[in-house]
Amino acid sequence: MTGKLEDFLIQRLKRGLVRHLNNFKIRRMARRIARLSPPSSGAPIAFFKASTGIDDLSWNSGFHLLASWALRLKGVPVVYFACHAGMSRCVLGTNRDHPYRDMPCKSCIYQTRTLYAGLPLQADNHASGVWWFTFDRDEKLATSLLQLSLQDLMTFEYEGLPLGKLCLPGLRWILRIHHLKDDEPTRYLLREYILSAWNVAQKFSRFLDATQPRAVVIFNGQFFPEATARWVAQKRGLRVITHEVGLQPASAFFTEGEATAYPIYIPKEFELSAEQNARLDAYLAKRFQGDFTMAGIKFWPEMKGLDETFLQKAAGFKQIVPVFTNVIFDTSQPHANTVFEDMFAWLDMTLEVIKKHPETLFVIRAHPDELRVRKSSRETVEDWVTRQRVHDEPNVVFVGPRETLSSYELIQKSKFVMVYNSTIGLEASILGAPVLCAGRARFTQYPTVFFPQTPAEVRRTMEAFLQAETIDVPPEFQRNARRFLYYQLFRTSLPFDDFLQPSVRTTQARLKPFDPQALLESQAIQAILDGLLADGDFLLKE
Repeated sequence: MTGKLEDFLIQRLKRGLVRHLNNFKIRRMARRIARLSPPSSGAPIAFFKASTGIDDLSWNSGFHLLASWALRLKGVPVVYFACHAGMSRCVLGTNRDHPYRDMPCKSCIYQTRTLYAGLPLQADNHASGVWWFTFDRDEKLATSLLQLSLQDLMTFEYEGLPLGKLCLPGLRWILRIHHLKDDEPTRYLLREYILSAWNVAQKFSRFLDATQPRAVVIFNGQFFPEATARWVAQKRGLRVITHEVGLQPASAFFTEGEATAYPIYIPKEFELSAEQNARLDAYLAKRFQGDFTMAGIKFWPEMKGLDETFLQKAAGFKQIVPVFTNVIFDTSQPHANTVFEDMFAWLDMTLEVIKKHPETLFVIRAHPDELRVRKSSRETVEDWVTRQRVHDEPNVVFVGPRETLSSYELIQKSKFVMVYNSTIGLEASILGAPVLCAGRARFTQYPTVFFPQTPAEVRRTMEAFLQAETIDVPPEFQRNARRFLYYQLFRTSLPFDDFLQPSVRTTQARLKPFDPQALLESQAIQAILDGLLADGDFLLKE
């Protein structure tokens, strides 16, 4: 047995054992919560469960579970709407290499039953319980989809429901590409997603009729089950709260908006105090050394400065401009693509300008998440670099996703910074650099960067910056960038580290031992309860 195979088998056995023990703890705590919860009355809060984990406790499943437990402990009725083989094809169950393979429903249903141990498997009106939804194929709809092209499927609507549009982000995410191929495997998946979304719409509508909830809580709203549920609920005028992982480790972000767009309201009069500035600076000092994680992933196990070879090359140019890219299939991209059709359209334009400015060294940096294990992109910046023969350009350096060169040191030596919608644009503004942004980002909801609103304006601004002796940056950019990042880190990122910890695979979570009463004493849970029950803002109190 080779060393790699042995390590793989040991890791798999370890993960299986940890999952088994974790599920035992979850079932025990779930039954305890069921015993301790007082009688409930009034309109329930509905929790939608379809795309937050298949065979383990994902972070978002953990947030979903803990928030619902806290509500039940307060005597608020909770109803769960959960998948019981309710889709012919689901996003997480799709095997992109074998699209016709059956879904892993058995494992998924087992995991969901674990979460809801101690609850009746079918809720009565206004009572806590689990509503399972199954799949009923609409043969009339299936027949109408058979002859459609990919483009027709992408824009397909049925009885007023934009099914094609709702299914696209999840399809792009699981296939790890943005530009879909018009082949039968792709069309097959999109047809089955549309049929499944239609089934979700029908079953969820009946669920809402029966339970009349006061609000609906769902995972981020980008995958088609949640996107469909959100659309159906909002058509009825219901409040829909979405959640995602927060910016801090083991933290969640809850919002009445779209979690992947990260809407944040910051009062105009808010200014950072000396203590708050020091707290933010301490975080940034670690961040600039690469010491941070996102959604359980540590992208930079080590970060190196600019080496002598790079510095010697850079010395032959008048100025340096880094170009920071994103992962093309990421769920942030539907929000980002407002100026350009997609990130590669922006890169194509950027390359045209690069060729006209041999005096400038452009450093194109691929996002480290492009090659994440089990999530590597099939449409990468490196592929684009090869296809466009970017290496032939003497004034371009390409930095691949595995290279640990310090982006922050690069920013400090640059004339200005170009980003699509990467968070590093926000950090560059904090460092005082001019930032030219081409896609709508979380931080562009406030004046933090230069953000032209048409491709032509982006090109003109890029040309003007390249030719200018100096670039005047409005002072409010740096101020707003610091205010926005502070809110992201310390107000919107709700800490769950008292209850959850990383599992063997750090993208999954394990339940910590805790007293149920601690849920109601948690600041994070208080912020969620206030948001759900009193129309609060889901922010941590200072």
